Amino acid sequence: MRIGVITFPGSLDDRDAARAVRLAGAEPVALWHADRDLRGVDAVILPGGFSYGDYLRCGAIARFAPVMSELVPAAGSGLPVLGICNGFQILCEAHLLPGALTRNAGLRFVTRDVRLRVESAATAWTRAYSPGALITVPLKSGEGAYVADPGTLAGLEAGGQVVLRYAGGNPNGSAAGIAGVCNAEGNVVGVMPHPEHAVGELTGPSADGLGFLASVTGAVLA
Repeated sequence: MRIGVITFPGSLDDRDAARAVRLAGAEPVALWHADRDLRGVDAVILPGGFSYGDYLRCGAIARFAPVMSELVPAAGSGLPVLGICNGFQILCEAHLLPGALTRNAGLRFVTRDVRLRVESAATAWTRAYSPGALITVPLKSGEGAYVADPGTLAGLEAGGQVVLRYAGGNPNGSAAGIAGVCNAEGNVVGVMPHPEHAVGELTGPSADGLGFLASVTGAVLA
């Protein structure tokens, strides 16, 4: 299985994402933001870090990258897409996911391991987990508070589109403690914490993040 990892100017977790893909037994395929070809990959990860133009609004400029003109219709046709941290912000700006990410409560950068509850195991990226499973992964963001209007939030809850929720405290002021959401079809997922940094006891707080890769591998190969 081949999983594309997009690098934007400013990305700093693309190599971590590629390593996680390899540990899950798949082949990482490097994609550049200026590419207009997804190279036939089976899934795509938009990694964390930063992207050019974030000083205007996180992801607001990256959403216009040439690669996004290929990714948006591919996602609409069912391609599994995972956005992590800045990648989540880009997916929201590209309207592949509802809502937006804003400055953390207290206006401070938060970096720590967080406990998460898997709210939906029905997505392409979470089906390896059991609903209600608790996982531990790192969080590191300054604009990680998820927000949406009341109607959108109600729709996410009713449609089972809340994928992850912070358990044991809300570190950034996200609405309803939301840490990740998906589109209605479940193939596009955005998460603020970093599962690619939780792929082994030696380098992370756990190996809990590998479930995201195991999920999509099984989803595509099934």
